[in-house]
Amino acid sequence: MNQNTPPLSDEAVKINKNLSLWEALIPIIVLIAILSYNVYLYESDATSGPNQFALIIGAAVAAIVGFRNKVTYESMIEEVSTNIKSTAGAILILLMVGALSGTWLLSGIIPTMIYYGLEILHPSIFLPACLIICSIISIATGSSWTTSATVGIALIGIGSTMGMPLGMVAGAVISGAYFGDKLSPLSDTTNLAPAMAGTDLFTHIRYMTLTTIPTMTITLILFIILGLMQDTTAITDDGSTLAAIKETFYVTPWLFVVPIIVIFLIVKKTEPLIALLAGIILGGIFALFFQPDLVAKIGGGTHLNFVNGYKGVMNAITVDTSIATNNAILNDLFTAKGMQGMLGTVWLILCAMVFGGIMEAIGALARITDSLLKMFHTVFGLFASTVVSCLALNLTASDQYLAIVVPGKMFAKAYKDKGLAPENLSRTLEDSGTVTSVLIPWNTCGAYHSGVLGVSTFSYLPYAFFNIISPFMTLLYAAFNIKIKQLTSNSTTL
Repeated sequence: MNQNTPPLSDEAVKINKNLSLWEALIPIIVLIAILSYNVYLYESDATSGPNQFALIIGAAVAAIVGFRNKVTYESMIEEVSTNIKSTAGAILILLMVGALSGTWLLSGIIPTMIYYGLEILHPSIFLPACLIICSIISIATGSSWTTSATVGIALIGIGSTMGMPLGMVAGAVISGAYFGDKLSPLSDTTNLAPAMAGTDLFTHIRYMTLTTIPTMTITLILFIILGLMQDTTAITDDGSTLAAIKETFYVTPWLFVVPIIVIFLIVKKTEPLIALLAGIILGGIFALFFQPDLVAKIGGGTHLNFVNGYKGVMNAITVDTSIATNNAILNDLFTAKGMQGMLGTVWLILCAMVFGGIMEAIGALARITDSLLKMFHTVFGLFASTVVSCLALNLTASDQYLAIVVPGKMFAKAYKDKGLAPENLSRTLEDSGTVTSVLIPWNTCGAYHSGVLGVSTFSYLPYAFFNIISPFMTLLYAAFNIKIKQLTSNSTTL
């Protein structure tokens, strides 16, 4: 779930008949070449600036291609503006999540989650537990974003304290978050995909379970195996870690009230921004009541009063906050970046929207999708072209909504002509468009989850099993004609 306003279902897909396929591919080739070199040169630091400028260079190349094909500068800027406007909700949520992490650290909410998590979860079952917990929260909220921002952060902390590879932990969090996001009727992408294909929501969800449940089963087995393979003898002594947490924070189950309220608000369909703001304010209030000495210290004082209380909470919301303990692992863990720490991710999203906007304005996205459609003539080829199209749009447009909307519009008639029920298309859009967005560093989803969890996309990508397997599962079903529903007179059509 991307959390920003999705494009309208009747928005036109821009087609430029003057543009050839090779011209449409030139900006992508240039972008991939620069991004690849950046990753080689800067490794995990590539997203701290070099990749942002690579997206701008790719956008400039796309603009040159557009000028050669009679696309005006004004139309490109208008499309860029529309794209950036569509991310306003996502950017605000990113800032709210940064603030939330700060107040939830200062109030002791995250340390308390880690404390009880270490007491309950054994390292050998931790990874599958992460997967299941995040699946449940995501189904309840309909949001992979909220799942990462709440229990996801805490699970990363628990995994770090246990000595687990953070890429594995983040992969389990993201796999569970997207499983729930796909199947929840509260998810915007789960509502958008059937709207694009021409079927109803619950027909779409029921049909999705045919590929989603096997994919989740494989994912769970893989994480069980990975959990059993972990060397638990090397795990840090929990006793000293728990003691260090209790020496620094006042630990009490009452602190769970705040995340429960936030999740309840999301389940009751409260706007995410409102729910997160409520979590920030409650986190600040709980910090004043439960951790007064820490608040005073962060605010620059020794005893809590109005001035250093205000400064302590405000610092946690806006800037870097570090809380020292007598445990080196916890010192690295008990650091929050506040709203300021999310600015790098915001920068990445804005640059990605510039590239995606110009690619859409010059008609490159539609040209690539149309060319893929013409390349395949069999039923399997139709499914394959849909999957490739969704992946290509997540890579180029940097937005999961466009990866659902554009192929949904372009392929709907082709599925109907092949005698296929529309839920085949809606399921394929979700299996390939929704779940793969988080695997691309400059996609809004990839940038968000990486920023919130503090784990680079390339670190968690090999372990995001659910997201990797999903498009292959839908292709497997198509190749062997498993549960491919035919169009009937009772099927809903566009």
